[in-house]
Amino acid sequence: MSSTRSSDPIHVRSLPDGPNLEHLRAQARNLQRAVRAGDADALAVLGTFDPGGVPAPDQRPGYPLTAAQLVVARSYGFSSWRRLRDRVQTIADYSRWPEPLQPESGPGDRLPDLAADPDTLLRAGCLNYTRDDPRLLDAARRLLADRPGLAEANLYTAAAAGAAAIARRLLADAAGRRRVVNAPGGPFDWPPLLYLAYSRLGDGPDRSALDTASVLLAAGADPNAGYLWQAMTWPFTALTGAFGGEQRQPPHQHATELARLLLDAGADPNDSQALYNRMFAPSNDHVELLFGYGLGTDVYSPWRARLGDSYPSPEQMLGDQLCWAAQQGMPERVRLLLAAGVAPDNRGQHPGFGGSTPYQLAVAAGHEAIAGMLLTAGANPG
Repeated sequence: MSSTRSSDPIHVRSLPDGPNLEHLRAQARNLQRAVRAGDADALAVLGTFDPGGVPAPDQRPGYPLTAAQLVVARSYGFSSWRRLRDRVQTIADYSRWPEPLQPESGPGDRLPDLAADPDTLLRAGCLNYTRDDPRLLDAARRLLADRPGLAEANLYTAAAAGAAAIARRLLADAAGRRRVVNAPGGPFDWPPLLYLAYSRLGDGPDRSALDTASVLLAAGADPNAGYLWQAMTWPFTALTGAFGGEQRQPPHQHATELARLLLDAGADPNDSQALYNRMFAPSNDHVELLFGYGLGTDVYSPWRARLGDSYPSPEQMLGDQLCWAAQQGMPERVRLLLAAGVAPDNRGQHPGFGGSTPYQLAVAAGHEAIAGMLLTAGANPG
């Protein structure tokens, strides 16, 4: 077992990023062996998480693997091994590792020559959040201008290029349109709508991203489509792609209009990654738009249904936004969040804030005006 002394408190732990079922099975087998050997740490874990308590000494040699699996599941906050196993499978099903086209490079490094093929266009022309290079986006735009026929290669290139007529024709010719329009594929194994939302190829002659989005959504594209970037449990959705942000990733050229199309089609306005990616810049247009569609209300979320408590609640998302704005000196965002009803003492859930209240963060950072706004809104100064 671990080196933790049996007298130390034992708490529910969080699943690591990219949980592996074989590793979890190994944890259960190790626990089983430790219990059978009478290991004090193992028995302490059972005392916390085994509903049957610590077995008597004469029962420990026969401690079953199924019981150890249940204890491991409960130690991660799951009521059964099956629920833990299903969560791990869900994370695996939605995880993607979008690889950039070029190796790590600096501003002065030469970019690779782009091959004139569909996958290269998609890898170069869509944000990957692994290593995005604006020069590569420019090169992809030039490639499409030189080889416009690349947009006709498949539904993924048509979506990324904003080729609405081609997308409409491909879907009209397809059997089972709803299945086809949501089928993952292309170099990042995404559905077509994600290539459209993360594309930065821009519009052009006979090309419109908004028209193409309407075609895809009318054919049944899931407006909550998304993926788990490198198995992290904050999904990168189509809405996330539309807004851009975080490491200076540019927004979609029609960010607000595209976001409206997605939200009108049923996209969840409580989008944790979209909020996170855009919180670093002072602009508040995305927050205002999302509030207009129900940000902060506990509406049904397909991603929370899949990911459970590992996906933050609307209240936690807005708490993180308020903590960040208070800490970083963003009075307009603080004012907007408070006016929308965010509690002034909402601590959010991000560990980076150390459990401090927005008021405490504002005071520590020297933002007296923001601290005053929070006090006026009812923040506890203690």
